[in-house]
Amino acid sequence: MSNPSSEIQIVDFHKKHADDFKALNLVWLDEHGLTEEPDLEVLNDPQGKIIDQGGCIFIALSGEKAIGTAALIKSKNNLMELAKMSIHKDYQGKGLSKLLMDRCINAARIRGASGLYLYSSTKLKAALRLYEKYGFKHVPTIDSKYLTADVYMQLSLA
Repeated sequence: MSNPSSEIQIVDFHKKHADDFKALNLVWLDEHGLTEEPDLEVLNDPQGKIIDQGGCIFIALSGEKAIGTAALIKSKNNLMELAKMSIHKDYQGKGLSKLLMDRCINAARIRGASGLYLYSSTKLKAALRLYEKYGFKHVPTIDSKYLTADVYMQLSLA
């Protein structure tokens, strides 16, 4: 039996992925009661809110089907925000989050970021374990644009 992740491609966002980017993220946001206006602003205009601002979005594909997403949002002070990481439920637990996380960290390094940060929720236990595994450290939540974000984490890339 082949490795499922060997059949997966991680590609740069293209406008044809906009609906999938939104749909994949709304599934987990809505499921956990976390959807907020700042999420919708980004999900309704990923090109304008992320890419045109110097960030990037990666889409995981199985064939032509979008099955995962992750974004890096350019921030002040040489940091990038890791955001909108989502894996279709049928593909969870197959190493896809590792492929997306590795791609994001490499992209942040290439862009010269000194570190990554993210906002999350204590409701997202599996996601928090993934971030911790990659070395993200819990720090006090600061300046969150999300009312439901009760977790703030940082990863130094230095």
